[in-house]
Amino acid sequence: MKKLSVILLSFGLVFGFSFSAGDNAKASTKIISYKNCTALNKVYKGGVAKSSKVKNKGGKTHYKPYVSSALYSKNSHSDRDKDGIACER
Repeated sequence: MKKLSVILLSFGLVFGFSFSAGDNAKASTKIISYKNCTALNKVYKGGVAKSSKVKNKGGKTHYKPYVSSALYSKNSHSDRDKDGIACER
């Protein structure tokens, strides 16, 4: 019983550290300012939204926008209709 608990604890620690290392890699991604909507839509098909509460005022869209306030603020020059979603499609 003691060996089994040691083995289970070891696996838990190994898998716990491996999953937390992946989260840190996501957090350190660089915020990029894209030149135009074509370049932004290659990475984010639905555009970039300022927050999840923003509604599209420009008409019907086909894709859901990626929500990131930092990414939106870098690319707010591409938000033509000023609805809080840059390059919506």
